[in-house]
Amino acid sequence: MIPYILTDNSLTVVIDGKAETMASSHPAWGQAKEALASENWDELGKLFDVQQAVANYVDIETGIEVKDGAIYYEGEVVHNMVVDKVLDFMSKNLPFKPLLKFLVKLMDNPSRRSVDELYRFLEHKSMPITPEGNFLAYKGVNNEHKDFYSGKFDNSVGSVLEMRRNGVCDDANMGCSHGFHAGTYEYAKGYASGGGYLMVVEIDPSDVVSVPHDCDCQKLRTAKYTVVGEYEHIDAPPMDDTFSDEWYDYDEEDAENERATTDFNAGYEQAKKDIMDTIDPDNLHNN
Repeated sequence: MIPYILTDNSLTVVIDGKAETMASSHPAWGQAKEALASENWDELGKLFDVQQAVANYVDIETGIEVKDGAIYYEGEVVHNMVVDKVLDFMSKNLPFKPLLKFLVKLMDNPSRRSVDELYRFLEHKSMPITPEGNFLAYKGVNNEHKDFYSGKFDNSVGSVLEMRRNGVCDDANMGCSHGFHAGTYEYAKGYASGGGYLMVVEIDPSDVVSVPHDCDCQKLRTAKYTVVGEYEHIDAPPMDDTFSDEWYDYDEEDAENERATTDFNAGYEQAKKDIMDTIDPDNLHNN
């Protein structure tokens, strides 16, 4: 038996006079606790090597297995951008389990295009992944927390909105089409800028149908989402008053010009009257 101390967050052992510490985020955390329980000291010592742990990783909860530098899901090798990110996180001893859960949910998505495009969209637009393997996005709604298009769908915090998946447009070349839309902060804020709310929504990767190519790929269409928060309220812009002081600055110079014009017109009319009074009407008739 070797000296050790185990907590909820770490395991420290002394092997051959050298102390080794493993955090609960380590790829082999579960396997290390099993080796400790069975007093398999040789196996336990190997698991502290991150590279070795990654090469022999098995996650019973998700069904993910890492071997020979590849990730297997339900016995089949998986190739996509998420796999590369998971392996990178594991090798650097970074928290990788949210990504694993995201990958499992993504593999349940029946759309090959969504599987290939979704994570690239999330990483490119810095959309966060939750500990449960879902992700967060934004949605702009009106002042009554209803969608702008139909005004029928309630987007208050806690609402779960869902429609038939085959009722959502899966053509990424079509920008505005059937389905629930959510997107980046910039995209959603543009919708709420007319006076409304910017909501935070949580989406399961398996429910995403398409990532349209328009709007610089800033939005997606999904069959289901949950409203989890209100990010901010955006006031409507002020009415455009074309006779406001901002449009025309009436200053003292304008007032002086107006008085000069009035005085000129009055002087002109008086001078014309004076001239007419000096002219003999009979002479005008004879001419």
